[in-house]
Amino acid sequence: MKPLYFGTRERRLFGVLHAPDEGQPVRAGVVLVPPFGHEAVRGHRFYRLLAERLSREGVAVLRFDLYGTGDSGGDDEDADLQAWAADLGQAHRELLRRTGGDRPVTWFGARLGASVALRAAPLAFPHVHRLVLWDPVFDGRGYLAQLGLAQADELELAYCMPDPAWRRAIDRDPLALSSECLGYAIPDPLREQMLALVPDAPGAAPNCAVTVIAGTADAAAVRWCEAVAAAHPGAAPQLRPFDHSLVWTSNPFANNEMAPAPALQKILGELR
Repeated sequence: MKPLYFGTRERRLFGVLHAPDEGQPVRAGVVLVPPFGHEAVRGHRFYRLLAERLSREGVAVLRFDLYGTGDSGGDDEDADLQAWAADLGQAHRELLRRTGGDRPVTWFGARLGASVALRAAPLAFPHVHRLVLWDPVFDGRGYLAQLGLAQADELELAYCMPDPAWRRAIDRDPLALSSECLGYAIPDPLREQMLALVPDAPGAAPNCAVTVIAGTADAAAVRWCEAVAAAHPGAAPQLRPFDHSLVWTSNPFANNEMAPAPALQKILGELR
């Protein structure tokens, strides 16, 4: 495991490279694209375990922090899906540069990280081999509403004196608390980009294989896959229904699994 910085002087990115043991050939590469905000914190252990397991099997893995998050440069107000797509392109090239050569690279993105991967893939150079998207955000409005509810839940839990105004505001407007979630700001440009995510407008045809792993109740994922298949018959994504116990917006209480074994095995199986 090797911590590193990469990118430009103006846009420094922090990452961790998990390379196979010395003497073991690198057979493939994987870039792990983090979710947004608290979900990235919640998934950190999962991502680390994923990287460690894959590296033991000859896969070079780069996990990194998007600009304005984690140990990368910038702050919350710099959050931007299009700029993050460029960050992912930088990470892609950095992985290939450090592992020496042309080999198939898969991108794995969870939640909003999956949306970043979809934006970045058409611009990737060298070409990205495959996208694996876990619980992707295809309904941006619904996602923002979920984050607002999580914000209200946490405020009530933290202060132990719920303010009825929070719930009344959400009842009037599901997006009333969508400017912040669990300590992470959602700046207006990012909020507008999230709202533009709709399952029935898939955009350009994916230029690589795409696998979507989503819960059986995720209607937006089904609609998105169907819309892509209808608009681009030769580029239909593979949909893998999968339910798991990881709650993306929960705190790590004793009864909440940080890295559910079935989910880890499912994702590892897809990435292999």
